[in-house]
Amino acid sequence: MSTTTITPVFLITGASSGFGEAIAYEALSRGYHVIATARSTSRLGKLKDAGAAVLDVDVTSDEEKLAAVFSEANAIHGRITHVVNCAGYILEGTVEEASNKEVFDTFDTNVFGTANVARAAAPYLREAAKAPGGQAALATFGSLGSWLSGPAAAYYCSTKYAVSGLTEGLAEELRPFGITVCCFEPGYTRTGFLSSGAGGGADHRIKTARQMDLYHGTGAEELRKALNAADGNQPGDVVKSARVIVDVLTRDGVAKGREIPARLPLGSDCLEGVRNKCESTLKMVKEWDEVISSTMY
Repeated sequence: MSTTTITPVFLITGASSGFGEAIAYEALSRGYHVIATARSTSRLGKLKDAGAAVLDVDVTSDEEKLAAVFSEANAIHGRITHVVNCAGYILEGTVEEASNKEVFDTFDTNVFGTANVARAAAPYLREAAKAPGGQAALATFGSLGSWLSGPAAAYYCSTKYAVSGLTEGLAEELRPFGITVCCFEPGYTRTGFLSSGAGGGADHRIKTARQMDLYHGTGAEELRKALNAADGNQPGDVVKSARVIVDVLTRDGVAKGREIPARLPLGSDCLEGVRNKCESTLKMVKEWDEVISSTMY
């Protein structure tokens, strides 16, 4: 457990499956309080039985509703010290195939929802950080897609680029108040996120209603096949990832004595992707140096 004398209280969105669920169980295993949330508490029965408090939370709700939910959550244990926003999904489809509503909905959950939760959480985290022996942290979720985009995944990846960029700024804004902010960027991790059948994680992988034949035989089709092949075979371990995430947020275990970064990749596949992206970017800058610099007064 953390060395703090105050028992941490984790509020977790998207706790019905995947990272949210794993983080909730990890926090409970350490004796921390957990407030698990999802769009419907009917999906949180097992966590409730394990000792978590449960609440209905839709991260796309208006400010008044989210403020009321956070007030209710704060009253459960008298504080909220750690907020983990795991709510999100992947929109699978090319830029052309997606409708305006499909695009808005994915940004509404993945990006605007992240900002909504951060705004609602900030006052409570400031209070937690000010308490004697207190600590406070906010976690967001990017992904390997924060670094690399591709056909049939451009919308999803662009939301993750946005979340990582949002978090970098947010970390600087909340640092003066003693709040740790970190965007975790997992690679392919074995959860139900890529499932596309009925039930399970099907609501985390949404395919565009329109599927255009002209994209057969292109990179878009290859990406779809790759997602199908990866489902259930992802190399990342969500339980091990949750352990690291809770360590980082409480500055304990593997994170003890370390400076917490605003962005932290998880998984060797994401590490390789980050390195390749940095190397290719530096190569491009070197090749185009004179042209880039020629645009100045």
